[in-house]
Amino acid sequence: MLPFALRRPWLLLRDLWVNRDEPDLEKLRATHSPERFLWAILPHAARTFSACIAMLPAQMARAAAVGYLYCRILDTYEDLAPSEAEGQRLLLTFAKRFGHSPGKLSSAPSLEGATPVDHRDRAHLLLVDCCDRVDAIYHTLPKTSQRAVQKLVRDMAGGMIWARRIFEKQRGCLHSEQQLYHYCHAVLGNPVAFAQKLILGRELSHAERSNAMRVGEFVQLANVTRDIEKDLARRVAYDSRLAPYLGHTLPRDLLDDTENDFPPRKAVHAARIRMFAIALDRSPAYTEMLRQLRFRRISLTRASAMLMFEFCNRYYRSCAQHLGRTEWPGPRGSLRTLMSALPSLLSQKHAMRRAETIKSHLLAASPNADNR
Repeated sequence: MLPFALRRPWLLLRDLWVNRDEPDLEKLRATHSPERFLWAILPHAARTFSACIAMLPAQMARAAAVGYLYCRILDTYEDLAPSEAEGQRLLLTFAKRFGHSPGKLSSAPSLEGATPVDHRDRAHLLLVDCCDRVDAIYHTLPKTSQRAVQKLVRDMAGGMIWARRIFEKQRGCLHSEQQLYHYCHAVLGNPVAFAQKLILGRELSHAERSNAMRVGEFVQLANVTRDIEKDLARRVAYDSRLAPYLGHTLPRDLLDDTENDFPPRKAVHAARIRMFAIALDRSPAYTEMLRQLRFRRISLTRASAMLMFEFCNRYYRSCAQHLGRTEWPGPRGSLRTLMSALPSLLSQKHAMRRAETIKSHLLAASPNADNR
């Protein structure tokens, strides 16, 4: 197989046209080489994170890919388990595969009785079935990277078990912003801390970890605000005011119709505005993380971090349009977004100037800015 440095351009370009809505599941299942499977399944599991991972240096990229795919398996257990009790059992069993010292992993528990709603769900179930191929790469990682992956899986599984218990106790809803933050920390704050640990090569300080959790809120709220309707259909709401609409299938085009006096539309719009405001107000945490990382003069990791910031900026810009708010300038389309991050490979000054510009746009667009 070609060295990763030579494969990286292909992996980045492939992400621009890969069909995430209708993946070739048979081809993925027939990809038995662990290394090839890792990079073939990643775009279908990681969305925009896939390109950001491929941008990293080779050893770090492999560790990040393994960690992210394990996180996606945990997400799949959480999303598709047929019952609350079964979901908690699967999360706990998967976490227990990782002891407190590197060693051979037991088989990942199978997910029986799942009801996938689209091809993305089916790709995620295929990943669960083929977890042994990801395990094969895990066993080739340096011990320090294996320990970082272990901690990520245990922390994330623990947070998801907490979340399932809260959702079950509260009949499908989170009841406060603090619970929303706790959820974001579990599912994306921990992966951010994991990536930061890989980059720095050491444990994070308390300040660094606290900031990583805020970055997790900023990034995870993009997923939450995008999927409000889909989550309601599976009886999950991250805002208690959406409780009356749990289990409802709400067409998004109808929800966007501002002329239609449709109570669910108003409730979803208001919830999306509230979480959009929280997310944008967390954007300074991202620029703070860039300062904490102290990149080398020429740095693939800096370009990767800026690519993720550009992707988040692009999503929140589209979300602003969706909410009827004024957009701000920025690259459109995946290729332009990728190209906008490449100068950061060579220049820390350029990266920080661009990051400060993005932060300023996000803070100015926050609904909370209207009251400042």
